[in-house]
Formats: sequence, structure tokens, C-alpha cells
Amino acid sequence: MTEEAHSSTHPPLPPTTEDLWYSRLRLLRSRRIGPVNFRRLIGQYGSAQNVLDALPKMADAAGIAGYETCPAGKIDTEVKTAKAAKARLLCFDDPLYPNLLAALATAPPLLWAIGDLTLLRRPMIALVGARNASSLGIRMARNLSRDLGEAGYVVVSGLARGIDTAAHHAALETGTIAVMAGGCDRIYPTENTELGVEIATQGLRLSEQPMGLWPRARDFPRRNRIIAGLAQAVIVIEAAGRSGSLITARDALDLGREVLAVPGHPFDARAAGCNMLIRDGAPLVRNAEDVLAALPPMQHLTELQPTADTPSLPAQVDLPLLQMPPAPRSPAGPSNAEARQLLSSLPVPPPEKRNLQETNALHQQILNRLGTTPVPADLLMRDLNATPPQFGSALTDLELDGRIERLPGGLLTPGDGKRNGGP
Repeated sequence: MTEEAHSSTHPPLPPTTEDLWYSRLRLLRSRRIGPVNFRRLIGQYGSAQNVLDALPKMADAAGIAGYETCPAGKIDTEVKTAKAAKARLLCFDDPLYPNLLAALATAPPLLWAIGDLTLLRRPMIALVGARNASSLGIRMARNLSRDLGEAGYVVVSGLARGIDTAAHHAALETGTIAVMAGGCDRIYPTENTELGVEIATQGLRLSEQPMGLWPRARDFPRRNRIIAGLAQAVIVIEAAGRSGSLITARDALDLGREVLAVPGHPFDARAAGCNMLIRDGAPLVRNAEDVLAALPPMQHLTELQPTADTPSLPAQVDLPLLQMPPAPRSPAGPSNAEARQLLSSLPVPPPEKRNLQETNALHQQILNRLGTTPVPADLLMRDLNATPPQFGSALTDLELDGRIERLPGGLLTPGDGKRNGGP
């Protein structure tokens, strides 16, 4: 019997575990498939591979030309890099995926992890603050991190200079997690390379970004939101009035987390953000006892320790992805209406790019206000005295043209079109 005849008499083999997480990774890396679209499309089609198979037909039915999914070669390279770094891919339905983070609508569907995955089953608390921290701020971060670690908390931070570095160092013995803005294998800043290696050995490094990617300015707000999502509470130690630490604090409040702050001298600009948080009702922190008094008892926070092995490559997961049943599929593919609905939020470039310099002045005013630091959309709208309909319409135009990018937490940053000098 020929191979063709033999294969025609047997149904195709079910996908292997590696096939499952490979297709999920490829779907997430496809053009602008963010967390929300990832869940929505899989909820409709039942699996990542089904979505990948359907996307070209969906794009055609919606009148979108030139849409392509992520090339398999890019995923091969990412997986090879991950294996070399001994990284493990955590899928959204993995039993080890952190529960608090999984509850968020914008939770990353996939995370790369290097280190001790059992830390994800313990209660966590985040310490964030200034990169140009004072000696007193550094000492406060060390003391809080050490004492909270001894009380049973895993300390989460972002591996930045200053407060983050001090917090990680002090919690190496008790457990610390570094959330990376770039790829899990790219330690930034490079001066923290030794610390990053120690964290991978004694703690855990996490990232939603592709392996091998160096962090970009727009990646830090996304990193901050993961920090806030992982933790039971966020403690801010020295933060200027407009800083990334305050963005993390705002994300934490949006997510229903407790936000606490260490006070500082009114004349010290590094204390302005913390003092504002306390003025607005955040509990004041002098020591670890203040933190513990503001949080629920530890026994209500402790999660069950995992018993399964945690190898460097994804283990078999029997749960259906995202607990979503497959949607019925027609052999003829999706209808035009279905395709338009599912692709409505995919920012695929239109067939003809518009020249925004020839449109109204609000577009240019928005572009002029954006820089390397992401800007809250609501503040920008007020600064420009724009009405919500005007502002929303302008943002849609700019986003479609690739001139801006919307980030989690309502933040705006320049898009690739502006940075790369696009038309």
C-alpha cells in the first residue's frame, strides 16, 4: 500500500502538546493579535490552529488585502532561543499561570519564564520606585523587601536601576520575580546582568515579549501592568510626580489592588508622587508592619503549591485553552459579517495610507505631544481641549495610519510610522 493510500484511510493524528503551544505562540505573534483578540478569536474557533487557518479567509471576507500570519520561521527562531535560555512557555490555561494575573481581561495569553516557577503559586507583593533613588530610598527598599520576604511574600519588581535593584537583591533568599520589559533572555539595564542571572537561579524572570527582543520605550508600561497584575499590593518608594512608578500604581488601582506609599520630604522631587498618593488616601508605609496591617491575613492569600514537575519546555496541559468550547464552523468558512466582526479590532493597514499632514490640526497636535514616555489619553484630551468624539475619531485615524499605538492602561505612544519616518 502506498503512503498516500495508507494516509487516506486513517484520520489525522491529534496535535501534540508542542503543536498546541507552537500554534498559540504563532497566533499571538501575528500582526496585532493582542490578548483580547487572542481570546475572542479562540473563543470563536476553538483553537489557535483553527484561527490561523481561518484568518486568511476572514481577511478576504472583510475586504482586507495582504494580511499574513506570523511566519513559522520567526517562531522557530524564538523557540530555539528559548531552549538555549532554558525558558519555559506558560500558557493561559497552564496550572502554573498566576491566578491573579489570569483574572485580568488584558492578561498576556503566553509568558516566557526562566527560573523557579513555584514562586507563582505564592502570594506576591510589588515594590517599585525611582531609578535615581536616594540612599534612604535604597535602604527602605532593602528593609521592606527583606522583611516582607521573611513574612512569606514573593517580591515582584521590574529589574530597573535604583529601587527595583535594591528590592530584588534583598529578596533573593526568600523569593523574587523580575518582570522584563524586553525578552526574558534580555537583561536590561546591562549593569544588572549579574543580578538577572542570580534571579534566574534563585528566583524567576518573566516576560510576555518575544525571546531575544531588547526593550523599547513602549514596552515598559506593559511590563508595569503585569507587575501590578501579579501582586496583591504595590508599594511605591520614591516616585516623581510623573513617573513609571505612578503608572504602575494607577494600573494597580484600576485592577483593584492595594497601593501603599513611603512618604518623603516635600522638597525632594523624588517624593512628590508618593506624597500625592498618600494625600489621595494610600496607606502610609514606615516599615513592613504597616504593610502587613493593610493587607488581608496571609492564610487567605497563600495558594496551593504545585506538585507537577516544571521542565524547561511546556508540559502537557489537559485543560481546554481558556476554558472555551469550540464554536461551530461552516465548511464554507466565515460569513462576511462574521469576518468583519472578528477582524474589527485588528489594526491592519488600509489599502491606501492617508497623509495626516493634510487632515485637521488635531492630528498634528496629538502627534506633537507624544514622545518616548507614554502619555495618558485622558490627560492629553484635556490638555488639547478636545471633546471625546473629536479625540476618539482622531485617535482612530492615527492608529490606522500607524502613527500612534494604544497601550494598556489608556496610554498612548508614537507608532512605527512616526518613529520610522513613514508618510
